[in-house]
This record gives sequence, structure tokens and C-alpha cells, in this order.
Amino acid sequence: MMSITQAAIQVTSDGPGMHIPDGFVSAPVAAAGWVAMVGILAVAVRVTNRELNEKAVPLMGVMAAFIFAAQMMNFPVAGGTSGHMLGGALAAILLGPWAAMIVMTAVVGFKSVLFQDGGIAALGLNVLNMGMLTALVGYASYRTAEPLLRGNRTALLASVSVAAWISVEVAAVSTSLQLAVSGSSPLDVVLPAMVGVHALIGVGEGLITAAALGFIMTTRADLLPQRRPASSSTGRG
Repeated sequence: MMSITQAAIQVTSDGPGMHIPDGFVSAPVAAAGWVAMVGILAVAVRVTNRELNEKAVPLMGVMAAFIFAAQMMNFPVAGGTSGHMLGGALAAILLGPWAAMIVMTAVVGFKSVLFQDGGIAALGLNVLNMGMLTALVGYASYRTAEPLLRGNRTALLASVSVAAWISVEVAAVSTSLQLAVSGSSPLDVVLPAMVGVHALIGVGEGLITAAALGFIMTTRADLLPQRRPASSSTGRG
């Protein structure tokens, strides 16, 4: 019988194995994914409504459209499989993690319903893995490095690429754990396969994220809420 890892890679044409189809996780695990998604999304909506400024509202729509389009473009990875951008790190860097989670929930949910990229029962897990974790981890990684690299554009974009790569790997690990807990595949089988494939996919994610952010830095630096004019910092001497 085909292993769960092989099957997951072959289920969809884009084949990254991150979109969990229905039947690949147990009912309790799928239900827990829905509970976690709804709970986190409720917090994200509340925080975003409180903190969002008017400029960010259309940006959320543009970001959702960009990520949706970017996810439709696949790039080849090892073993005849292909991957696509997730976009959570980029959305979080531009919008903040909470607004990014809303954007990613819309993108992942729409693709699940319209293109069957992942099952409806597993939608909570897919949103959690590909949308919420990537946004949170990507944002945290970027914000950790950003103060140390301010003023060095090359180093900053390199850190963005690494942050995006880390977010993909964390999502792959999370997916592996969910499949293992469900009894679909032993952890020592699914984890190396998922982490290995997504290490390559993460390279593409990092390059696209850095390129997109570099373009925005050049053309619309005002869209980057983390960046501050040098005059706003309190220097000494």
C-alpha cells in the first residue's frame, strides 16, 4: 500500500504534501484543528479591528489576491514533485501577524472550497499549518532580526528569506505531527519526508518573499509598518 507521505504528495497537482485531504487525519485531530482555527481567528479579528488603520484595509485585499495568485504558480522540487509559495511570512511582515492570519485563512479556505486543495474536514489544520503558523513564525523570526539589521538592506532581505524558510519548515513539522498522531504514518517516516521536501520548497518561499519585500521597499516603503525613519530613533552623540 502507498504510504501516507507518498499519497499526500500525489493527491494534488501542486504536490507539496502540506494540503491535508479528508481522511488523512483522525476525526478528533481534525476537530481539534477546527477549534484551534476558530479560536485563533476570533482573536485575530478582534485584535485587527482594534489596531487596523484605514491604509491597511485595502492592503489586506491586495495581499490576499497576490498570495492567492502566487500559490497558483508551482516550481519543481526533488523527486518530480512541485511546490508553491505559502505567503504567511510576507503577509505578516507587511500587515502584522493577526491581520495576516485573516488573509491566510481566506486564501487557504477559498482554495479548499474552489480547488479542493485540502479537505473541508481538515480545513482547520490546513489553515493552522499554512496560514497561522507561517504568519506567526515568519513574523517572529523577522522581528527578531530586524532591529539588529536596520539600515542594511541586503542583510535585512536575507533575514526575511530565512524567516520565510523557517515558517515553511515549522508548518511541515506541524503537519507531520498531526498525521502521526492520527496514526496515518509513523513519525519517523513522515517527518523526514515532509521536512526534506519542504526544505527545498522553503528556499523558493524565501526567495519569493525577499524579492517581493525588496520591491515594496523600493517602490512603497510606507507600506512597511516596522520601518521607522532614522530621525524617530533616539541616538546618542
